[in-house]
Amino acid sequence: MADIIKLLPDTIANQIAAGEVIQRPASVVKELVENSVDAGATHIAVDIKDSGKTLIMVSDNGKGMTETDARMSLERHATSKIASADDLFALTTKGFRGEAMASISAIAHLSIKTKSEESELGTLIEINGGKMETQEPNPCPQGTQVSVKNLFYNVPARRKFLKSDNVEMRHIIDQFERVAIAHPQIKFTLTHNSNDVFILPEGNMRQRLIGVFGRKYNEKLVPVEQDTPLVNISGFVLKPEAAKKTRGEQFFFVNNRFIKSPYLHLMVLQAYEELLPKGFHPGYFIFLEVEPSFIDINIHPTKTEIKFEDERSVGMLMRSAVKQSIGMYNVSPTIDFHPENSFTTSSAPKNRIIMEPKISVNQNFNPFNVANDFRQKTTSNQIQNLQKMYEELDVVSQSSDFGMDPQTSASIPETLETIKSVAAFQVKNKYILTSIKSGAIIINQTRAHQRVLYDRLLDQLENNGGSSQQLLFPENVTFTSQQTQLLKELLPTMKLLGFDLEPFGANTFIVRGLPTISSSQEPKQLIEGTLYGYESHMENAGTMQNEALIGALAFKSAIKTGKSLKPEEIMELIDELFACPNPMSLSDGRKIFHQFTLDDIEKLFN
Repeated sequence: MADIIKLLPDTIANQIAAGEVIQRPASVVKELVENSVDAGATHIAVDIKDSGKTLIMVSDNGKGMTETDARMSLERHATSKIASADDLFALTTKGFRGEAMASISAIAHLSIKTKSEESELGTLIEINGGKMETQEPNPCPQGTQVSVKNLFYNVPARRKFLKSDNVEMRHIIDQFERVAIAHPQIKFTLTHNSNDVFILPEGNMRQRLIGVFGRKYNEKLVPVEQDTPLVNISGFVLKPEAAKKTRGEQFFFVNNRFIKSPYLHLMVLQAYEELLPKGFHPGYFIFLEVEPSFIDINIHPTKTEIKFEDERSVGMLMRSAVKQSIGMYNVSPTIDFHPENSFTTSSAPKNRIIMEPKISVNQNFNPFNVANDFRQKTTSNQIQNLQKMYEELDVVSQSSDFGMDPQTSASIPETLETIKSVAAFQVKNKYILTSIKSGAIIINQTRAHQRVLYDRLLDQLENNGGSSQQLLFPENVTFTSQQTQLLKELLPTMKLLGFDLEPFGANTFIVRGLPTISSSQEPKQLIEGTLYGYESHMENAGTMQNEALIGALAFKSAIKTGKSLKPEEIMELIDELFACPNPMSLSDGRKIFHQFTLDDIEKLFN
């Protein structure tokens, strides 16, 4: 039998290794920017074209490399960060494996311009698909500039599976933000197709967070500070009222390296216990400083996972620190230099004698003779009011057959097909209770309206557009960079749903009109809420983009708990619900109403 196991050529081996480290353009940005941080740069500029598919260029003013170092940086497992196995447990830098540059050069056209402080001339190296093309002196300034062109040009299968430009740019912004937040002392800039996305001057942590997420964050941030022999904890958490239903503003950093940790996230959630509604996620930017020997970061190629020697203790200390900060924010008194006049009391007149108040007590009151006392004191008008109150619970509205379609009624319980004369009223301004032939049903009014709006919006998309209510005065609305990229991606579909808006500057949009179903809402709140809901829907496997967007807009526009409805509004909602193809549940499977037969009701009284 002939031998079948062979060594792979270096070019193929490097391409396979690149698949572990370089998954998309954002991976290149991460590796190159982290190298610039390790080089001691005080200014890092990232230039992107076509969301990284055409060009990724990272320039810094760090210490640079000599000619030999520049050439060695392209070899696999060549690194200046470690010399022995023990160094793996004393790492203070971001990169250390020596795989990034070799992996990138294997799947792109790569050029490096670099110069160290001691060198008179810099070095230019060009390498294409892992093959050296050029190495020559170059009169460049101190620092390093790495240009990556035509990513995955020689691995078409990988390039084919890249997402749209907007999606890939959102991933790049994710990686850029993680490094920029961790190093507020460094100036960062990010441009895309010659347009500025971020210009972040050096400053403190609060200034950096405001620069990344906007000025509105200044009043939402609550500082966290806790020093212990085991771990030093610092950073900020967001106030409970700033929590959102979608994730995205949760950042953990260990020794200034971004990590993901479900356990630490759970500890933060416990710190917010009883302060957040169910399903909401708090925002936080928490930095943990520990001894390098206390952690192991060499467990994943992307280095976003980490192992602690004593993770439980770290989590408990962090939960305590976050809880203490939230408690101080909620409990600490504030000094008011303008007291409320309604609580001030004037001094008593000088000539008036202050009398002690007297309490009169009915000596003949008998607590065991309530019935007689009630009959004596209840007037005829009070009795009439009581009777009227109970009569209102038996209001009978005009008959309605709900206009059911024969094809539609097949999926609805038989008892719902024969609804004729019904009594319908709200319960706690949240549910609608109505009778049917075989018993009763209770409807969740928010979900019912959401179902109606979902089907209406779906019909608009299928018929190429819905109506828009124009604003009296157009509004300029500013979003975060992440929201801007997502909004650009969804803009064509949003216009079909009735949004009349267009880009107007870096992260600003001019809003001229809103969907008719949402015209009463504030433009910024409606758009942000729709984007948050869209991301939440997209987390569910199998959800299509249009369905997620429609579901988010329907949820944002539906009537909410606490909304009082008039009798005619109740009946209109019921009519519209049972005219839907599927009135029983939402698109995600949640029930809209529950049915109770007479037997079910009678069992309650047995």
